[in-house]
Amino acid sequence: MSSPIPKELKYTEDHEWVKVDGEIATVGITDHAQSELGDIIFIEFPEINDLFERMEPFGTIEAVKTVADLFSPLNGKIIEINKELEDSPELVNSDPYEKGWIVKVSVDKLDQLNDLLSSESYENHIG
Repeated sequence: MSSPIPKELKYTEDHEWVKVDGEIATVGITDHAQSELGDIIFIEFPEINDLFERMEPFGTIEAVKTVADLFSPLNGKIIEINKELEDSPELVNSDPYEKGWIVKVSVDKLDQLNDLLSSESYENHIG
């Protein structure tokens, strides 16, 4: 079994995780998602100040065998990208919940968090 699912985060059915601090949401992909994708070799980031609606693709993540869309878990504006991933995309594989975060978003509607999955619900979702 992969590493435990952090209890303090929220999740999407598309395997993104969200950590909210005030009105700033840090977004990445789950350990389950990175293990399904395999070795990650490239991430296509959005531009700073780009606006995204909930569940709209904001970029792509490329592994050796496949490319997957990254979906915005909340409405908001991109305020930071994880530049470390430009040179070391494998951080998403080795540390998906800490060093492997992908973007930070200034959130429009914090009540959208209520629509995301808890760690328990996500664990049930991935079976």
